Amino acid sequence: MAAEQGQQKRGWERAVAKFADCFTQQGLTAADLPAAIGIYEVVGLVMAAGFWSLCYAVQPSQTVARPLVQAAAKSQRAAAMHAVYARAMVQATATVRRMSWLGRSSGADPARLTVSLAESVCLRNAIKPATFPFKLKRKGGSELTGDERPAVKAKPRAEKNRVLVTGGAGFVGSHLCDFLVARGDHVICLDNFFTGSKDNIAHLLDRDNFELIRHDVVEPILLEVDQIYHLACPASPVHYKYNPIKTIKTSFIGTMNMLGLAKRCRARFLISSTSEVYGDPLQHPQTEEYWGNVNPIGERSCYDEGKRAAECLAMDYHREHGQEVRIVRIFNTYGPRMALDDGRVVSNFVSQALKNEPLTLFGDGKQTRSFQYVSDLIEGMTRVMDNDDHIGPFNVGNPGEFTMIELAEMVKKVVNPKAELVWVENTADDPSRRRPDITKAKTMLGWEPKVPLQEGLLKMVDDFKKRLKIEEGTSYGQK
Repeated sequence: MAAEQGQQKRGWERAVAKFADCFTQQGLTAADLPAAIGIYEVVGLVMAAGFWSLCYAVQPSQTVARPLVQAAAKSQRAAAMHAVYARAMVQATATVRRMSWLGRSSGADPARLTVSLAESVCLRNAIKPATFPFKLKRKGGSELTGDERPAVKAKPRAEKNRVLVTGGAGFVGSHLCDFLVARGDHVICLDNFFTGSKDNIAHLLDRDNFELIRHDVVEPILLEVDQIYHLACPASPVHYKYNPIKTIKTSFIGTMNMLGLAKRCRARFLISSTSEVYGDPLQHPQTEEYWGNVNPIGERSCYDEGKRAAECLAMDYHREHGQEVRIVRIFNTYGPRMALDDGRVVSNFVSQALKNEPLTLFGDGKQTRSFQYVSDLIEGMTRVMDNDDHIGPFNVGNPGEFTMIELAEMVKKVVNPKAELVWVENTADDPSRRRPDITKAKTMLGWEPKVPLQEGLLKMVDDFKKRLKIEEGTSYGQK
């Protein structure tokens, strides 16, 4: 056994020596190797398994090195192709040596794998058929002509910025799509309609620079984009408590899939996180440096911990792969298109006041929240995405702080002065107070909210009246 391993090792060393000779003939150096990494990724693990067999079960100098050296002498153009091939080979075999468990079970034919790799490399690098030293075959066995060979590189692009918005049919996502379409970006809206609605983006469907795809981010998807706003995830307690496993899967697996897409496309990636990562905070107001006080096994943890995991993934992709990422922590937001039944306090109060129902206060009503109008959020998110210097995280919210009783009184004033207040038992793990410190966004991005709460509520009421079919001039609660 030891003798056999020694013979395999000597065969590998001879192959490396031959490759070195080929590199020298082509004028290549170690600096050329990084370019081969992308080529190798195209070939995939099956090819890697074959190369393990190739290097350790077959005489390498006969199978690989000799054809390389012989072909390199044919012409300058063929030699250039083989230089690319040689670079990919060295990178692939070096990687495969670290994957011995994969290749030992491979029964692939080494000679065929050699040709397949060369074909893949040539196609990947758009080498013209006239210089292609191997023959591509149709399934039936006849040779492909030059015109039939598959295209490799995309045509040069002079198009608009291509932006993917996951969760684009939701409350915040639809407003973001509006903004991006209006400024001229080509927007791809991705949504599975678990909580989003096609009504939110129906007005965009006939726009040339907007397209809608029904898809769940838990499943991978292949697109070509320049920026990714990842908003997909149930965000209200009613929805994420209804299906907590789905919620945390979306936060983790969905984020991982979208980061993988961003890595492949070299797209800038923005994760929409939340103030819920701070839990029931012991620091007030909350700065981005605060690590939070979260119950990891509570009813809200599917969302709280899911978003914390999503931020972790984004930063790990940044550190390990150099992926461009941006992190936004969104505080309570309100405005048109909020779901009428999403259970968040502003939409609850406005809907109840319009229908002449009592306004429901949980607990003692002294919990505090900060409310930003949706247009302020969209401006903040796009500033974070478009800045070239800062990753974040950035708190994006309105630092104005209100108790739930104060909010209810303001809704009564704006919507229905006759509305009554009722108190019910509070929900589990409800934070006692929440207020963002937005110093970082103000100093680094020049952003701060502009719409005061009373003004924003008036805009929201008009939208809710239409959807609740409450006509102007009628008393509240009448159709």
